[in-house]
Amino acid sequence: MMATESGLALGTLAFAFFVPLSVASHEAVTIPKALMTASGRVIVSSTSCSVTCGLGYKEEESCEIRPDGQRRGCRRRKVDCLNSWICGMRHFTALVGRPFEISCLTTAEIGPDTQSFSYTWRLARGIITTDDTLFAPFKNPGFVIKLYPAEEYDAGTYRCDVQFMKNYKVVKRIYFGLRVIPGDMVDLNFDKSLTLEQQSESENNQQNATSMPAQGRWGSWRQRAVFVFLVGIGGGMVLGAVLHSLLYCVLCPSPHENDEGDGE
Repeated sequence: MMATESGLALGTLAFAFFVPLSVASHEAVTIPKALMTASGRVIVSSTSCSVTCGLGYKEEESCEIRPDGQRRGCRRRKVDCLNSWICGMRHFTALVGRPFEISCLTTAEIGPDTQSFSYTWRLARGIITTDDTLFAPFKNPGFVIKLYPAEEYDAGTYRCDVQFMKNYKVVKRIYFGLRVIPGDMVDLNFDKSLTLEQQSESENNQQNATSMPAQGRWGSWRQRAVFVFLVGIGGGMVLGAVLHSLLYCVLCPSPHENDEGDGE
């Protein structure tokens, strides 16, 4: 009762301080002395909700605010929070003849408060959907469905609604899309499931992938050798032509010298 009166007094005090200026300019506002000395407990900080959907919790810190603005008597506590009650769909694949469980609650949500909720299951058999008009009631009182063992008949979409038992408010709705397939239908061993032709082709591909780097190196060296050979031939031909020209100029007399010799 004292906390209620303090909160009311603090709210009235806040209202008095935030009176519009247009009103305050026309007539004076007198703040009662009782409000000037009032104190109240307010929330000064809060964490985000522990979950993105469904019922979670957050930590709040509340302090008693004195008229001079000082805080005292601060304490932290956990309170419930609900951002969104729609949690979407989760997909599962089960094998025929193997046990399988579907839980409406996560391990973090299972605790003493689990008994404070009721759990309503519905099933759209044979299809994966979120169309609520296609679901029929599925009798299961708890938050876990146990399929011991799973059969192809169990395939479909399961919907779980979590409600407060006091007011029947839905705080979580989640869908589970379940596919049930025969155990001998698939094999996770890829090589074992290949045919002889596919295995041979796979081995050839691996060998080709292994030999490709060596072939690449050999091709690179061969290209370099051809390039060096061509450069050598070209350089030799150019050098030979230059030497031939020099020798020709040195050894062969010019026509002018021949004319002078004939004149003498």
